[in-house]
Amino acid sequence: MTLRVTNTLTGETEPFEPRDPDSVLLYYCGLTTSDPPHLGHARGWVHVDVMARWLEWLGYDVYHVENFTDVNEKIVARVGEDGDSEADVARHYVQQVIEDMRSLNLARAEVYPRVSEHVPEIISLVERLLKGGHAYEVDGSVYFDVTSFPEYGELSGQSVEALKSQGESTGEKRNPADFALWKAGGVAPEDIADHQHPEATSAEEACETAQTWDSPWGEGRPGWHIECSAMSMTHLDETIDIHVGGQDLVFPHHENEVAQSEAATGQRFADYWLHVRLLETSGEKMSSSLGNFFTVSDAVAEFGPDVLRTFLLSTAYTSKATYSEETIGEARERWDRLQRGYERTVEACDGVDAYATVTHDGLREAVAEARESFEAAMNDDFNTREAMTALLDLTGAVNAYVDDRVEYDYVALRQAVGTFEEFGSDVLGLAFGTEEGGDVSLAGDLVELVLQAREDERAAGNYERADELRDELEAMGVEVQDTDDGPTYRLGDGS
Repeated sequence: MTLRVTNTLTGETEPFEPRDPDSVLLYYCGLTTSDPPHLGHARGWVHVDVMARWLEWLGYDVYHVENFTDVNEKIVARVGEDGDSEADVARHYVQQVIEDMRSLNLARAEVYPRVSEHVPEIISLVERLLKGGHAYEVDGSVYFDVTSFPEYGELSGQSVEALKSQGESTGEKRNPADFALWKAGGVAPEDIADHQHPEATSAEEACETAQTWDSPWGEGRPGWHIECSAMSMTHLDETIDIHVGGQDLVFPHHENEVAQSEAATGQRFADYWLHVRLLETSGEKMSSSLGNFFTVSDAVAEFGPDVLRTFLLSTAYTSKATYSEETIGEARERWDRLQRGYERTVEACDGVDAYATVTHDGLREAVAEARESFEAAMNDDFNTREAMTALLDLTGAVNAYVDDRVEYDYVALRQAVGTFEEFGSDVLGLAFGTEEGGDVSLAGDLVELVLQAREDERAAGNYERADELRDELEAMGVEVQDTDDGPTYRLGDGS
């Protein structure tokens, strides 16, 4: 079955055909590193991670690039709060993003470019646009002329005539829809006033730390949209196969990426535009600016990476997702069922009652059906919800089989174990079949986080929840002992 994807550019679900039959160039718009990453960001990360994993399973060499936007007014607004300069704040949150990505078991991208290290490429791209008559300079700033690109608006379905001014009106632009490629000077206090927290330094002092670079038009900073075009072209090509981003980036960010990239090169920028729907909580988009977010680090400490991946993948990327106690509870139950089903399958397969001469067509057919359903779901626009359902169905089939017999079909059970590990671990990124004797220090760190969460619950008088956390640790082979000096633990491997 051919992979089909929903292409925002055409508004259709269409067969995926990369330009090179052996490889895929994939770019994902990363974070502006100005706030702690939250579950809304993790939704995009995890879905793109699974997209790349599935493309690799299909046999492609996947070149996955994801950027860090480390030059932005919102970052300057955090000076004094999370660092003493724009660069310090950006480094602080880049480190946080990397740690959170690793904690969610994300496969590493080919490279994570940062805006601050690609200013020469950005300037070069702006010069190409000026030379081609698609941009103009005013007092050290450079703007893209949307009227020079007749296809402007095709991605988002908007028309130049209907567009309102993007950003503040400077009086410099020829058309209100024109956008900045290069901004003269640094950052002004009024640019960050709406983004500052009380803990930050004064706006005037913060703006003094904003990064600027020399350019042919004078000292200044790159515009937001030009950055992704330059980084994508630098690390992939002038034309890529798949460009992914959040639904909220279709306009103006991705629309402007298309315009400036294609105006500069005369080639299509991306063949397939995939957009991840937003994560909502209490009926609103989960957002740093709204303050209604759950940070990735806190969520991993409370629920663990597998529950979170199960939660995030239980809704297809093209569908709206909702975070609530109910939905995270459903994900916990789903993961527990999958994990127990896998462990029971391994136990039966590796037990004395699994025989080479016993055969059971029903179980073998259930494994084949699960594999077929999983593949069909993933080829249907990376439908992770239905893919996970296929693994849950396999869990049910194995449980029923083991309950009903005393002698087992070893071959069928081995096929089931392989399916959990191949599709559950390798594709969905869940912790099936993890090697024993892995990173004990990381395991200890995670146990310490859970124990601290347990102590916090006890201090708050939530003894039932504290007992649940202890029970969950013990179910994973962690022996917990409460002493006068606080809780201690012993891992199942003796450490």
